Amino acid sequence: METHNNHILELWKELEQSQQKGHYKRLFQSEKPFHIYATFQNPERYYGIAFVISNSFRIDISEFENLKDLKVSLVSDNSFDNSRLLAIQLLTPNYVDIFASLCDNVIQSVIDIISERQRVQATINQLFKWKSLFDKVNFDGLSLTEQQGLFGELNFLQKILVKSNLQPSEALQTWVGVDRALRDFQGANWAIEVKTTATGNPQEVKISSERQLDETLLKSLYLYHCSVETSKANGQTLCDKIEEIRTILSTDIPALSTFNTKLFEAGYTDAQANLYKDRHYKIRSEKTYRIDEDFPRIKENELRDGVGNVTYSIVLANCDNYLVPESQVISEIQNL
Repeated sequence: METHNNHILELWKELEQSQQKGHYKRLFQSEKPFHIYATFQNPERYYGIAFVISNSFRIDISEFENLKDLKVSLVSDNSFDNSRLLAIQLLTPNYVDIFASLCDNVIQSVIDIISERQRVQATINQLFKWKSLFDKVNFDGLSLTEQQGLFGELNFLQKILVKSNLQPSEALQTWVGVDRALRDFQGANWAIEVKTTATGNPQEVKISSERQLDETLLKSLYLYHCSVETSKANGQTLCDKIEEIRTILSTDIPALSTFNTKLFEAGYTDAQANLYKDRHYKIRSEKTYRIDEDFPRIKENELRDGVGNVTYSIVLANCDNYLVPESQVISEIQNL
């Protein structure tokens, strides 16, 4: 599904082709009452976006002084009275496609906000979100483990979107794994941890902390296990799964925008889609376990003083007594 990335790439190309020296801008969208620009600085070849803001707004951008490959600055501009530009520039032109995804995310998060104060704050909030994210972006793409984990999370997200009565925006808000939350899906009184396995022992899953399978503060906690086979031809690619979900969300533009934002936060960008086209996943089995009573796990209150940051493995072949039907899980998700 096409995003606004192509539009901003076209604007940058037009600005670059002028071959004039200096810092130039072109309006990104004309139908809004405020102004967002695509910018280009030559001969440095700095691609960027800029937001017009009033001089009366006091903005502290010192937190963004040392961003990797990015420059955030306040630039004087004579286009409008009593205004200046909040400019975000890419200092490494090799990453322009990925930066276009970043710009699209920032723009879509603010483009429908009427209040200038709220719009400026939303922009700053996005920059804080990407302060650490952009430093972590792997320009070689997601690792094989990250790809596999994301595929499993997306497969479960698709179930919630299709089988529950939650609105798409509500369903997407439960997907918190991309925010580095303790579990992958979280509601008010429930949580679900997703584990996806392939090679080796497909029934053994790794648990990353003593709190991940601790249901003490929850009414319901589940472990969803997706076992997959990987190949170069059979099954779905990660991109196939993403396009399926985008099709489901195609009539709900705000939800689609939220989904694309979460993908970026997970480390996925459309600019790197070619990196994932040769790895296919075929689901062998899906099982969901209710975590309670004597389910084999380590809980925080069981640890001795001084012990923490526990990681361990569970052999799921020994956990069949805790299996629950998918319909039960979906029912609890939409009713808790």
